[in-house]
Amino acid sequence: MKLLVAIKRVVDYNVKIRVKGDGSDVELANVKMGINPFCEIAVEEGVRLREAGVASELVVVTFGPDAAAEQLRHGLALGADRALHYVTDETLTPLTVARALHKVCEQEQPDLVLLGKQSIDSDNNQVAQMLAALNDWPLATCASALKVEAGELLVTREIDGGLETLGMPLPAVVSADLRLNEPRFASLPNIMKAKRKPLDSAPFSILAVEVANQTRLLEVMAPPARSAGIKVGSVDELVDKLKHEAKVLP
Repeated sequence: MKLLVAIKRVVDYNVKIRVKGDGSDVELANVKMGINPFCEIAVEEGVRLREAGVASELVVVTFGPDAAAEQLRHGLALGADRALHYVTDETLTPLTVARALHKVCEQEQPDLVLLGKQSIDSDNNQVAQMLAALNDWPLATCASALKVEAGELLVTREIDGGLETLGMPLPAVVSADLRLNEPRFASLPNIMKAKRKPLDSAPFSILAVEVANQTRLLEVMAPPARSAGIKVGSVDELVDKLKHEAKVLP
C-alpha cells in the first residue's frame, strides 16, 4: 500500500500575524515558517500506518517556493520515505492545488491520499473534496480515527450526535482532523537521516496545470482592538448597563 501526503508551508502557528502597512497581505518577510499543523497530523498518521506494516511507502509532496524544501525535509525527518517538490512562487488556489495533486496521483498511483482538513492561513477546507472529485475516489473528511481492515478503509468522524464510522474501498482521499493523533517530534538522528533521503524537485509547470486565480484578494486588515473593560459595583448596575448600553437584555 502506497501513501501520498500533501503538506503546505505556512506561517508557524506560534507566530503572531502582522498585516503589511499597505494592507495588501500579511507580513511574511523574516517570519518563521512551518508545516501546516493539520498537514503534520496527516504525515504522522501516514508514518503510523507504515510502522504498523499497513503501508510500504510514504511520499510527501508540496507546491511552493524553493524554501518549502525545508518543510519537506521535516516531513522526511518525521518518517516519510521520499519527497516531491514542485517549485512555484505563485499563490495557488485550492482548485489549482487539487488539479496539481490529481496529476501527481496519476504519476505516483497511491492507494491512499492524506491531507490536513484545512490550512491555518486560508482556512478553505476544500482541497480534499476537490481532489476526490477529480480522481473519482471515495472521500472521508475530518477524520478522527483511521484503520485498514481486509483491504477496506475504516474512517471515524466526529458528528453532532457522536461518532460515525465510514467504510470505503481503496484508493481513497482522507482529510485529517485535530483528534486523529498527536504528531511526534523529529529526533536529531532522524533529522540527519532525512538529509540522505530522496527529495525530487521540479518546476510546477511540468505538471501542465494552469495557475488560474478564481478569487482576488482585496484587502487584509487586523481585527479591531478590544476596548477596555469596566467594573460594576452591583448586580443592578450590571443589569442596567446590559439593558441600556450593550442592549443585550430586553
